[in-house]
Amino acid sequence: MSSSGSSRVILAGMEFHAYHGVYTEEARFGARFVVDTELYWDFSDIPDELERAVNYEEIYASVQAEVTGTRVQLIEVLAANLGRRLLAEQPLLDAVTVRLHKPHAPLPGVLRDVYAEVMLNRTETGGGKMGFGRQDVD
Repeated sequence: MSSSGSSRVILAGMEFHAYHGVYTEEARFGARFVVDTELYWDFSDIPDELERAVNYEEIYASVQAEVTGTRVQLIEVLAANLGRRLLAEQPLLDAVTVRLHKPHAPLPGVLRDVYAEVMLNRTETGGGKMGFGRQDVD
């Protein structure tokens, strides 16, 4: 995945109530979204100092702000926006994987989960836009 080999930190199961989706009911009532992030950066030889590491509190706050403070129709767009935001805000990151779960997606059948997954590398993003249709939520 990245030049840092197997160095990664995973924040799994961050849950938020948000209003993403295509249908009017999703914009009105919202739904539960679950986010997993894999953060790739070389921490194999860092000192035991927070200033030299990726701060997980900042990661959580960024994910929360993007998931609850914006609205998009597609979970694929939200996942990509999260990845780009984390790379933009965290200069130590080499790459990220974002998994955005929508466990109660309005589908005509029974399923456990639906999710979008994106893997972004810092060298590939190059300051790309935050996604088509992204709206701030009041």
